[in-house]
Amino acid sequence: MSSVLIIESSARQQDSVSRQLTQQFISQWRNAHPTDEVTVRDLAVDQVPHLDLNLLGGWMKPADQRSAGEQSALDRSNELTQELVAADVLVLAAPMYNFAIPSTLKSWFDHVLRAGLTFKYGQTGPQGLLIGKRAYVLTARGGIYAGSTLDHQEPYLRQILGFVGIYDVTFIHAEGLNMGGDFSEKGLNQAVAKLTQVA
Repeated sequence: MSSVLIIESSARQQDSVSRQLTQQFISQWRNAHPTDEVTVRDLAVDQVPHLDLNLLGGWMKPADQRSAGEQSALDRSNELTQELVAADVLVLAAPMYNFAIPSTLKSWFDHVLRAGLTFKYGQTGPQGLLIGKRAYVLTARGGIYAGSTLDHQEPYLRQILGFVGIYDVTFIHAEGLNMGGDFSEKGLNQAVAKLTQVA
């Protein structure tokens, strides 16, 4: 039995293509792997604060020197990090906002990139500690950006996932969604077709 962690980051609950792709992924995955545990964390509903002094204090201060706010921030970071460490499969639903990922997803990464837990520094530099995990990234984009210099999602996510040791990463892009007509339909259909092969 495997554990699947799904991170939703779309600000929209209704009419969200990335959420639509996520629901298809969950349905297909459960059909193929009925005993797997699937956990969904919705960053639009249960928001993760941006990196702040409380979290930095929680990380850096001894337990007896932390304020209540610092301890609370550390507890939250620990919970998010433990979820990621326990997962065998990570699914990121990431609509493109202003050429990049949603700030909510960036905040999540800021909480789970933890020295000694998800990566460490060795003699040759940083080393990821999450070796052996798989990741799927489901994106929704108004235009067509894959492979272009305007795509700041895929390169960034590949780098940050690789930083913690996740190198087996599959991207499924639904592109051209705001271009109307055949572009929108084709972009969504291509993403759905690729998604059917994942489970």
